Amino acid sequence: MASREIVHDKIHFRHDPKWSCGLVSAESGGLLVCVACVMEMIESEDVASVRKSFALSGITEVLKCSPGAMRDLLQQDHRVLMRFTASLLGMLHTVEDLTTLEKVQQVLVQLLLELQSEVSFRFVLDEIQKQLSDQHSLKGFQPIFNLLGTLVEAGRNVAHILVTQYVSLLECLCSALLYPDEGLKASVLYVWLKLFRGSAAQSLPVAIRDRVCILLLQTLANAGSPQLMKSCVGLLWLLVQLAETVSVLMNCTDSQIMCHENQSIHTNNSQILSQTQEQQSLDCCHLPLILKQLLLSGDEMLQVTSSKCIAAVLVHAPSQYSAPFIQADIPEFLFDRLASTNSEMLLWSVYSCLVLLTEDPLFFSQCHSVYGIESLVRSLKEAQRLSNLEVQKQGLLLLTEILERQPQSVRLFPSGPGFVAASEAVVTGVSSSCLLVATQGVSAASALFRLNHQSRPVQYSEVGRLVEAITNRFSELSPLSSTHRRSSGIVRRSGGLGSQASRSEGFLLQALVCFQAACRLAEECASDPVLKENAFTAPSKQGHTEDSLESLCRCLLHCCDSIWIPTVTRMLERAPNAGMLQYFYSILSSQFTLLPSLMPDFANKLASSGFFRLALEHKGLLCAGDRNPDLNASCCGFLQKLSVCLLSQSDPASGSHQSDVEEVENLLLYNLPSVCWRLSDWPSLLCEAPGLQLCDYKGPRATQYCVVIMLHLALQQGDRLLPDQTVFSSVLWLLHSVQEQGSCVLPRSVLRSALYLLAVTQDKSPSLDRAHLNCISKALSSCQSFSSLYIHHPALLHFICRYPELAEKFGALVLELWLTKQTQHTDARPSMADEQEKCEKKEGHAGERQEQKPVIETVELLTLKYPTVILTLLDMLCTREPPLAERALGVLEVLLGGQRDYEVDLCAKPRLLQALQRFSVEIVGHGLGQGHTTQAVNSLPLVLKLLSVMQASDPSSSSSYCKTDELHFKLLYHVSNIAGKLTPTNVESLLPAFSYLYCCLSLCPAHCADRAVSMLLSNSGLMDQLQTVLSSSSAPSLSPSACPPSSLLCCSQLLLSSLVTLQHVHSAQVHKSISWSLDAAVERLLFRKRQTDNLLLVSYLRLLQALLDVDLVSAVVCVSPGSDVVGPTPLGVQDGALYPLSSRGAQCLSTALSGLLLQKHELLLRASVNCLSSLLGFLQRKSDISAKHAVCQPWTRFLLYCLLNSEDGCLLHPAILRLITLLLQHSSTSVLWEPDLLQVMEAGERTGVKELSREAAQALRLLLTQIQSGVLQPPPTEEHKQRVRNMMEAISVQTPAKSGSAGLPSNVMHAGDVLICLSDFTLSTG
Repeated sequence: MASREIVHDKIHFRHDPKWSCGLVSAESGGLLVCVACVMEMIESEDVASVRKSFALSGITEVLKCSPGAMRDLLQQDHRVLMRFTASLLGMLHTVEDLTTLEKVQQVLVQLLLELQSEVSFRFVLDEIQKQLSDQHSLKGFQPIFNLLGTLVEAGRNVAHILVTQYVSLLECLCSALLYPDEGLKASVLYVWLKLFRGSAAQSLPVAIRDRVCILLLQTLANAGSPQLMKSCVGLLWLLVQLAETVSVLMNCTDSQIMCHENQSIHTNNSQILSQTQEQQSLDCCHLPLILKQLLLSGDEMLQVTSSKCIAAVLVHAPSQYSAPFIQADIPEFLFDRLASTNSEMLLWSVYSCLVLLTEDPLFFSQCHSVYGIESLVRSLKEAQRLSNLEVQKQGLLLLTEILERQPQSVRLFPSGPGFVAASEAVVTGVSSSCLLVATQGVSAASALFRLNHQSRPVQYSEVGRLVEAITNRFSELSPLSSTHRRSSGIVRRSGGLGSQASRSEGFLLQALVCFQAACRLAEECASDPVLKENAFTAPSKQGHTEDSLESLCRCLLHCCDSIWIPTVTRMLERAPNAGMLQYFYSILSSQFTLLPSLMPDFANKLASSGFFRLALEHKGLLCAGDRNPDLNASCCGFLQKLSVCLLSQSDPASGSHQSDVEEVENLLLYNLPSVCWRLSDWPSLLCEAPGLQLCDYKGPRATQYCVVIMLHLALQQGDRLLPDQTVFSSVLWLLHSVQEQGSCVLPRSVLRSALYLLAVTQDKSPSLDRAHLNCISKALSSCQSFSSLYIHHPALLHFICRYPELAEKFGALVLELWLTKQTQHTDARPSMADEQEKCEKKEGHAGERQEQKPVIETVELLTLKYPTVILTLLDMLCTREPPLAERALGVLEVLLGGQRDYEVDLCAKPRLLQALQRFSVEIVGHGLGQGHTTQAVNSLPLVLKLLSVMQASDPSSSSSYCKTDELHFKLLYHVSNIAGKLTPTNVESLLPAFSYLYCCLSLCPAHCADRAVSMLLSNSGLMDQLQTVLSSSSAPSLSPSACPPSSLLCCSQLLLSSLVTLQHVHSAQVHKSISWSLDAAVERLLFRKRQTDNLLLVSYLRLLQALLDVDLVSAVVCVSPGSDVVGPTPLGVQDGALYPLSSRGAQCLSTALSGLLLQKHELLLRASVNCLSSLLGFLQRKSDISAKHAVCQPWTRFLLYCLLNSEDGCLLHPAILRLITLLLQHSSTSVLWEPDLLQVMEAGERTGVKELSREAAQALRLLLTQIQSGVLQPPPTEEHKQRVRNMMEAISVQTPAKSGSAGLPSNVMHAGDVLICLSDFTLSTG
């Protein structure tokens, strides 16, 4: 690359070589520069500007490529250095080419920076000051000012030297701002910008600084060029960050400006012009007005800077400076900018500015918030589309401030759409991916939930939507730890929320505040009838339940129950936060006010989930020593409402329920705040002796009462706050301590809690001695009504009955209360979660619940092995009103009717006998239905029912029966007498009486049967009663409603059948016979069987069987045949032999029995076979031809076909086997070996003999015997006969199963109110 020489050929030879330097570089090759030549070239007017520019380029290259070279050259002679500097300064005035000027400035700056000499800097400043002083005009000084600004920026101490030692130069710079050239002003402002940007501005003389402020306002107000305006705005931004300059800018007046300028008047014309300009009115230069003009400009940068300047001014003293901006309508223009831009920077600036302006009440009194709320909401929606999260957060912060500070008298959302738009913007903010933005959105939601912000009608659905949006963010939260505990203040700005745990904590805290605000809004709306009904709802939406207050309350409860409670407890489990817990318990308290109807279930769920323990532990941990009073108050409020709700669910028998609840409420109100101990300290608290106190609701003793109630309510829900033994001993000590004071008596509610705690914790505690029992008895006796102390719990029942001392006084009361309350608890109200499902299934499960009730009522009493319990229940049965007596009966039926492990007859039956004797006396003396015998009318049916149950469960083979023959006979005697004296309409007493008599006869041992049947047959009243029932059932003139119930008729016929059988066996004397219509019986069995209950049909068949067994001739029953049965008279030989049945009657009865055999009812099937057996026996005894004719009818073949071709199990049913045997015994041609008997054989082989019941095996054995001895058509083959022999051998050697599908249970079957002795339906084998 060629070398260059920066020299002047004509004069270079005169210069000493020491002023030249050579430079070799890779970029420019060789370069020779002579400083003396360059100096003379730039000073000469004859040298062209282009050559001067070339020379300056060479100097620049030397300065750049060879640092220190120029410094070494020029420092050889100080005079040369000063001359060279002065020459360059002179060029700034003489050169007009902009490129050359730029190079001059560049060389000067680089040279001075390389020299790093304060002398050089001072020389330059002196020269500039001298030039300004000598010139009459500032024209051409723009390059000088540009250089000065560059030096101030680049030089290390230039700014400090300038502001401390060149005040006159600074004054010139101030005056230069009055020059009309806007380019010059821009250069001057450039200098001031560099001065105020550094630390030297602090040393600036106050007068100069204030003058700059005033002149800047004037310059900015009159600026026309964009460059000058941007320079002014840049300087203004620096000035507003200084508190001193802000004060000047905001408080300057016209007189101040004139005063400042009069001090620096010059005599030259330019200065006179400047003074004239400064004396002009500066009304338009006022800072707020100027900034408003900038907001109106179309330049976004100016708008941003204007907003930032406003914010910077307000930051210094919002209360002092906000009023001028508000009076200048700045907020209005800021809101307009929001509505017209989507620039991130401008949005953020305007948001920040408006946030500061909202701190002045004037902002709201002049309705700027009302004017701008729509623009703000619209801009928020735009901002939420941007990627800058700070803008979104700042916008939500502004909305929050406006909503929080807006006066209640001025509404922001008078109509629904405005509120909906704001709500949608907040929902979007809450749903932001950034948790910090979401936190600010939740803060805005809290403010939006204020009552004065609700539109008319209230948009309940939007409120619920906001709550759900907040709830949906909970899954993202991280559990808190002890290292991230924060203060309880509301987090609004994003200060130190760096970690995820801290952000989660901030969001959760603000969310709790928001949820509390939503609950408070719901409470306020509920207290206002207009808002509750939402009267201004549009007609098209009035049917929408989602916009109702109730729907909002349900939404709050659902969110709280399903999400908030689990989330808050999980997050605060390891690091309890007092602030968060305060809001949390306040929220829980609010739920009890919003939906009272659902609170019982909610309270039970909270209590059973351990919230008593949780709240009390938080009180002990965070509130001891008077710490966190707000949390303490919140916990106490929650515990009080929870306790009152749980207590309100109980329903004591006395009328003192409400007063007890109020008593507990007062105790908790005054004493819960002081219960701030850890649970481990409670036993020592209960064992203290506080001494006497004047007020029941206040003091140390009342605090102990409060603790007892808390223990009771928590334990009632399964939350054991203390070990059982500790609770038991502490409560005993408290009772003893109270009684020792003498004058102090436990309040009823506290005594109830103490009794409950003793009862529930007794199992794990030692038995009580006499002293403790006396103490408890004395305490219980101090209450006027024991029922007011009763709590329905099995443990209380066991506790009272366990100790004879307590059972003697309170056993009967507690049993009565137990039975009274049991039904109420069984039919308890369904929970809110299962309400709909249970309503849908109510009908289908009604019967099942009724069957379960007796078991539920007795499950606890069955475990009480105390004779006094049975005696007490018997007294209730005989002496109390029906509801209680019926419950006692239900218990006794299970207790005495089941398997017993002790002798109940010794205590139960004598008591029942006494009751029957009393009833007999009352009936004879007064007659049932009179006022004196009302109790007998009520109790007699129950006593008889109990006797029936006991008789049915007491088999004749038992030792107790043999030992109490006389007692049984007396009972039988009194029951029969009472039954004979009752009115026929007294069905509820007659039915159990007949059932009892029937069971006595059917189950009576052989050695007692003759006495029993003789006694009953001698009772004319009983026989009349039976006649009345039977006659009423067969009288055609009676309406169905006048006929006796089928159950009574069934019992009557069963009893009559037993009387017929036993009278025939024992030849007992009959004093009065009963007339019975055979015609009506056959007609019912043949034509009305579908309209007749199966059990009634069974009773008809049983009575028919008994009569047929005695050939229809009995002293007990006088069979009265009708024309339909006997047939036409005179009777033929065959009909006469069968009288009173006749051939036609036998055929009708046989047909009826065939039809009944096809039914699937077990008892009906057995009764039909037995009756058929008796009928065939009767016919065979009277007329063998009639018997053969009956079994050879065509329908008999059809009957067998239907029975044998049903399911396989039917083939081996004992009744079916017995039927086939009967037919074979009477030589019926309807039974064929194949397929009938072969089918039975194959079924037996498939099933196996060992799987058959004893009864089925016996029936099959009889059938096989009949097959072997009878004649079959066609006859069986030898193979078939061998199969029969094999099966007979298997039956002989195999012990059959004890029971099977076709077998019957032993003793008595309960069919509703009817008792059936199953021994009467054992299949006959004769």
